[in-house]
Amino acid sequence: MVKNIDSILNFAKLNSAIERYKLDAEKIIKGDPNQQLQNHYSSDCEQFHVGVWRSEIGTWKVAYSEHEYCEILSGSSKVTDINGHSITVKTGDRFVIPAGFEGTWEVLDNCQKVYVIFEANTQLNN
Repeated sequence: MVKNIDSILNFAKLNSAIERYKLDAEKIIKGDPNQQLQNHYSSDCEQFHVGVWRSEIGTWKVAYSEHEYCEILSGSSKVTDINGHSITVKTGDRFVIPAGFEGTWEVLDNCQKVYVIFEANTQLNN
């Protein structure tokens, strides 16, 4: 199916719903970070998603089944793998977390990021 110019989504002009949520208690390591998600786009196949995520300070366990591109818009976070190696990401940083990554995500300063997710289905892709 051919798409035209009207199919292009300008996020600045969208009024996407904001979903506020709490993490499952078994994932939380430290704090009680309120989070919100504003998903601006999901593909028809439900494997590709784009939006903005926000979180308050806290630390929780992560296990990625998806590939995720992140661009930090504000704040900072520390991402640590299961071997204890970590990176700190801050405003302006852009990075990809591959499917299969396990570890923790710690919000150091209230954090906001753009996310672009490709869900890898049941098998992990490299």
